[in-house]
Amino acid sequence: MTTSCSLAERRQSLRFDKVFVVLLQTADGILRGTGRNISSRGLYVEVQEVLALGQKVKVTFSGEEGTEMTCLCEVRYQMALNYGETGSRGVGLRIVAYEVGEQQPLLLVDKARMLH
Repeated sequence: MTTSCSLAERRQSLRFDKVFVVLLQTADGILRGTGRNISSRGLYVEVQEVLALGQKVKVTFSGEEGTEMTCLCEVRYQMALNYGETGSRGVGLRIVAYEVGEQQPLLLVDKARMLH
């Protein structure tokens, strides 16, 4: 497997561990998710729907002051947790690029492609 940095290096990066609402735009529509554990390279999002590995999604974060930030992400892994009578489903997303503006190109995060 070819990666631009090792797993240990990725885990050492600063992580923001807070619960926040995100909107995920897919080819099928818009989903609401709960973002958790975000870093500069990716995030984990709890979702109700299944998203395919490798699928591209646009993720929009909204700040309390009304500010928004959108990034293009790729689904890297899926997770389903069952505990008691309930469960949780989520996806790990790799941030590929950030939207700078509607009429401007995407700002790429890392040009090196990480393989599954």
